Amino acid sequence: MKKWVKKLLIGFGIFAVLLLIANFGLNLWLKTQLPDYIKNHSDYKVSYKTLDIDLGTGNIFATGIAVNNKDPQNNNVIGLQGTIDTLKISRLGIYDAVFNKKISSSDLLLARPCLNVTLAKPVDRKTGKKRNPVLFENIRISNGTITIFRHTRQKFLSVQELDLLVENLQMTEESVENKLPVVFDHYSIKGKNFFFRPDNVYAITIGSIHTTNGQMSVVNFKLVPLLSFARFKKFYPQKARLFEFSIPRMDFKDIVLNKNKVSLANADFKSPVLTVYNTGIKAKKTEKKSDFEVNLENVKLNNAVVYINKPDGNRLLSAAHLNLNINKLMFNKDTSERVIPIGYKDFTFSGKDIVYTDHQNINIGSIALKPTNGELRDISLTPGNSADGKTNMGIKSDHIAFHVNKLDFIDKKLMLDVKDLLIENVNGTLHGREGKPDVSKKPGIIHSLIVRKASLKNSNITYDKGKQPLSFHDLNATFNDIELIPGPNGKGVSFQVKNYFLTTRNFAYKTRFYNINLGLLKLNKNRIQANNFAMKPLVSRAQFIKMIPVERDLYDLKAGQITAEGNWELFSQHKFVNASHVTIQSADANIFRSKIPKDDPKIKALYSKMLRSVKIPLTIADMDLKNSILVYEEDTPESMGPGKLTFSNFNMNVKNLNSAKTKGKPTKVDIKINCSFMNLAPLSVNWNFDVADQNDVFAISGRIAGLPAKGINPFIRPYLHVTATEGTIQELLFNFKGNPAGLHGTFNMKHKDLKIAVLNKNNHEKKGLLTAVVNVFLKSDSGSFPESVTVENVERDPTKSFFNLFWKGIEQGLKKTLIGANVEKTEKKVKNAVSSVKEMKESVREIKQEIKNKTTTSPSRESKKEKKGFLKGLFKKKKDSATE
Repeated sequence: MKKWVKKLLIGFGIFAVLLLIANFGLNLWLKTQLPDYIKNHSDYKVSYKTLDIDLGTGNIFATGIAVNNKDPQNNNVIGLQGTIDTLKISRLGIYDAVFNKKISSSDLLLARPCLNVTLAKPVDRKTGKKRNPVLFENIRISNGTITIFRHTRQKFLSVQELDLLVENLQMTEESVENKLPVVFDHYSIKGKNFFFRPDNVYAITIGSIHTTNGQMSVVNFKLVPLLSFARFKKFYPQKARLFEFSIPRMDFKDIVLNKNKVSLANADFKSPVLTVYNTGIKAKKTEKKSDFEVNLENVKLNNAVVYINKPDGNRLLSAAHLNLNINKLMFNKDTSERVIPIGYKDFTFSGKDIVYTDHQNINIGSIALKPTNGELRDISLTPGNSADGKTNMGIKSDHIAFHVNKLDFIDKKLMLDVKDLLIENVNGTLHGREGKPDVSKKPGIIHSLIVRKASLKNSNITYDKGKQPLSFHDLNATFNDIELIPGPNGKGVSFQVKNYFLTTRNFAYKTRFYNINLGLLKLNKNRIQANNFAMKPLVSRAQFIKMIPVERDLYDLKAGQITAEGNWELFSQHKFVNASHVTIQSADANIFRSKIPKDDPKIKALYSKMLRSVKIPLTIADMDLKNSILVYEEDTPESMGPGKLTFSNFNMNVKNLNSAKTKGKPTKVDIKINCSFMNLAPLSVNWNFDVADQNDVFAISGRIAGLPAKGINPFIRPYLHVTATEGTIQELLFNFKGNPAGLHGTFNMKHKDLKIAVLNKNNHEKKGLLTAVVNVFLKSDSGSFPESVTVENVERDPTKSFFNLFWKGIEQGLKKTLIGANVEKTEKKVKNAVSSVKEMKESVREIKQEIKNKTTTSPSRESKKEKKGFLKGLFKKKKDSATE
């Protein structure tokens, strides 16, 4: 053997002997001197029964340990007080522990520890230095009772009968304030009576925790408010809500706590109960993004209950029997910026007995949701206590179902694409809010909503606004491609429907004066069919007259069928009507007007201007009114019952009815009417005007033939107190043109043997003498070929309707035809004659009175002679006067 090898072996031997001696000496010193050394060179007092240290490996084994702080008031170091039956430390950094006051070990075993731990103050944020760090890679606790306090001596965490195995445990006050209070990689835990107080508002208690093969079971978990709701609002006025949460049992596995991240799998929460107390304070938005992350592989909530209360303590929402299964639930910095601050791969949700109470109360019997579809049953909506002046509903539905193509968020607003929506058996009333909606409001959280197909089946719905209910019975409707998107410049909401089909029976609309009904209504984008239309007054004529402040028509309308074909847009902002053909079959219209109320002082527009004022593009190429009847009745304060005009077998064709708002479409309206006037004579009318003409020029012409004069008595007798007794209107022609100022034209009437009778005010007794005088001036025959008379300078009263102007034209034509060309002069003669007749009647009354007087005062023969002479003179005098 070489010398240098021999020397090296001797050296190693000596070093080994010295190491054994040092280890023996160190153990001897530690057993006798370590407690005093720790007491003199650390912040703790430690005692123990046995202690074994391996200087080479850094392993320590001790029993019967007791530990206390030398200065319990010093909160700059971790406070330790209690006992440990057995302590085993592997690979302790002895040099760091002795000289750097830093305890670090790969493994720590504590058997039956009973410790109170007071955490040191948080990290010095200015220097970034930690005070008295304790680092353990792995820790095992057996049957421990541990209580942890904050540096303020406030209880922070406690547990009893703790069995714990944790790898890479980290817990300092810094983690409590900024991240997780406890983090570790792998764990096994068992314990009872856990208590955790993360802040001054809440405490968390757990009855027991148990893990087996990575599966953790937690029994009787509770999140308990430490303050009453009243005190919470007082001491935390800026907080939006207070929570209370309990879970009888929850199970999960593979929990990982790592700095700001919590991960676990297969979490199952059984019968949780959550109560939320809202304070009414709007939560302030924070600009700082959350660094906290949660990843839950699978989460289940079974038979959960949720209560949400209003600030006044009343219930806002309650839901029972909730079941939720979420796959890969995530919360992180990115998801925290969303409207719904979580992400997921898939979920299923169900619940029962959901009740929401506000200005609109909502009850849902059951609900089932998935990312791609949903279903609700037994839904009812009722108005709440604060529903006045707001849109609300009082309806029920058996079933609502839908399928979703896509749900996403753009700029924190919802973008929803629905494949189909089904609503069945809806019954009830929707109450519309008073006044016009504020379209200037922003569309809220909705970015866009698209429903590819929506179906409403077997429903009975009433829409009531301003006490004018609109009712749909046996309603079935299908809507395709409904779009709800923000309006121009982000103001309001743009709504449109690509296509729709609607049917309803016994449709009804009630207004102040009318009940409007349809036996059947079918409606789509290209065709409308309405059967058995009726518009019936709700009040009598006498009641109507008392209810209206000014003149107004009262309608009583019926129609067998109304159909329209073409295309129209009724739901979007760009509404229009473009009908190729509209047909009204078998209409029966009665129009009543009383002259008893005051005249309406409003200026009446002609029909061209009225059409021009229609706000949407309107075009009806061809409109037919077939086989109908029109009755117009009018009364005055002096009339004995209403006058009546009847137009039977009424047929009308209207070409190009429009609002002059469709480019390229003709704007001239042509109207042709053929009917039977008073059920006696045929009447034809041609009427036209141009809606685009701002001058509102019109032309109207017509012909009536073979009308017995007596046929117009039902109209003229009640309030003119005259009747036609004889004669025939063989032909009447009129041709007028006009504008809003008046009309002019020609009038021609061929008549024969025309006579009239003047009646007294009760319309029964004929005034013979006055009738004779009037007939003297009346042209009873027109001759074989009468000439037309000129109708001119007929001024329009702008407060009257078009038909008032038209009647003035007819009236002037009649006067010129029946009385003569110089109408004013003839009318003056008639008035003078009537006045003379009145004077003659007065004279007769005077004669009768004087005769009566003479008879009573002169009974003798001489008196009778005087009386006879007196009467002759008196009659002669009166006769001469009457002749003049």
